[in-house]
This record gives sequence, C-alpha cells and structure tokens, in this order.
Amino acid sequence: MNSKELEEKIIQNYQGEEKMMILIFAQWCINHDLNPEELYLRAYPNQSANHALKEAVELVVPKEESGEISDQTLLGVLSLFGNDELAFIVTEEINKMK
Repeated sequence: MNSKELEEKIIQNYQGEEKMMILIFAQWCINHDLNPEELYLRAYPNQSANHALKEAVELVVPKEESGEISDQTLLGVLSLFGNDELAFIVTEEINKMK
C-alpha cells in the first residue's frame, strides 16, 4: 500500500467513525424527544445544513425501538471528535431534564 492509498484509507475510516458519532447524537436526541437538527444549529449557527446529520436522522429508529444511549456515552463520543460546542448544547439539555 503506497502513501496515497494509506491516506485514503485513513480518511475513509475517520469519515465512517464520524458518521457513527452523528448517528449516536441523532438517536440520543430522538430518545429524549429533541430535534437533532435544532440542537446542531444552536451549536453551529453559522453552518448550513449538515448532510451527514440529515442522513443520520433518516436512519434513527423510534425511541421505543432504540437501546439506551447514556448521556456520558454521547458526551464522550462528541469529545473524541472535538465537537465541544455541540457537547455544550447537549449538556444544557441534560441539565434541563434533571
């Protein structure tokens, strides 16, 4: 495998993991009766619509069919990808639930 192929493989792996993070976020929102797109826009108001988030929203299941996603799991995953602004908004929502 040459360096170009290796670079492409690393990018593909990262993008796959990023999609999983977005799906976890979207499912957590649905499980808590929150709109993932609204939360995302609160965190990143200057960004246009997020295509990956729209795809994830199409893949989520109703909360009755979903397994539980703990708050800490979501915050940990967001942290791994440097989504501090989104983690802040999620933390605000967690505090409202208490």
